[in-house]
Amino acid sequence: MDLARYRFTDNPADLDRQLVHTWLSERSYWAEGRTRAVNDAAMDASLTFGVVERSSGAQVAFARVITDGVTFAWLCDVFVVEDARGAGIGVALIAGVTAALEPLNLKRTALVTADAHSLYEKFGFEPLGKPEMWMARMAPS
Repeated sequence: MDLARYRFTDNPADLDRQLVHTWLSERSYWAEGRTRAVNDAAMDASLTFGVVERSSGAQVAFARVITDGVTFAWLCDVFVVEDARGAGIGVALIAGVTAALEPLNLKRTALVTADAHSLYEKFGFEPLGKPEMWMARMAPS
């Protein structure tokens, strides 16, 4: 895959919201069944990023960041379309996201991943130093 065919974007107008919803609600392990309304609200309340084909504008990747813009960010909903995986699209996406967050001088950017540790390690993410300090309040099942 020729990476020069693609570009990183932080412009929400470049993103195909229906496509992002389909990816996350039907093809991700963490957002399966998420409604379009919930996904749209989450996108509206977050920084959103993507990788798109230069010529057609077709989107091949998405990421969302929840942040206060001062101290903390949560990187989530990272998705690369299956046939583009392993070609550097994910690296380009996370490079763009981390570059966009850099000027904020955030103390911490967190994420959860089941299977992409090596990707995030390239950008300075590491396992929690004191995981026993972290807690979560989960919605009832």
